Amino acid sequence: MREGYQVILAKDGVDALEQLIDVMPDVILSDIEMPRMDGFDLVRNVRADERLRALPIIMITSRTADKHRNYALEIGANHYLGKPYDEEELLGLVAGYTQARRTR
Repeated sequence: MREGYQVILAKDGVDALEQLIDVMPDVILSDIEMPRMDGFDLVRNVRADERLRALPIIMITSRTADKHRNYALEIGANHYLGKPYDEEELLGLVAGYTQARRTR
């Protein structure tokens, strides 16, 4: 919460989907590599859910190959940041998405 954001942590994609039943965040930050359900499956599940479909998703991952980036964007990720990522870029993206949701 260093930048003033309320953050909810999920241990993996299954946990994230369970939490999304009760909570509607401004943006999701997700890794690809997670136990039980990876980030690709999380994106597919969010995009398939009418209530969650428009939720912005930023992937942050050590998988920097174009095939992973292209696939993530193809299935519905809004942004794809490779590790190490630029913190200012990430904070700018989060700020943009949170402001966009608050003006709707």
